[in-house]
Amino acid sequence: MKHLNDEQFGKFIKDAFPPVTGDEPSRDLWPRMLRKLDDSRPRFSWFDWVLVSLMALLCLIAPGAIPGLLYNL
Repeated sequence: MKHLNDEQFGKFIKDAFPPVTGDEPSRDLWPRMLRKLDDSRPRFSWFDWVLVSLMALLCLIAPGAIPGLLYNL
């Protein structure tokens, strides 16, 4: 195996990875992100409601399961 000195290694890396061009994004994404955060409300699917109702039913039928459910939160 051939040993490379620092200059040879640097040249090898520069050849392997070309310089990055266009380091600026084409548009500013921050205002779009702020709008998305303002407009977003928590959305619950039907599966979430089924899980919540099953956990409530379990707590009503078997109150001893409450510590186990709280432990797993």
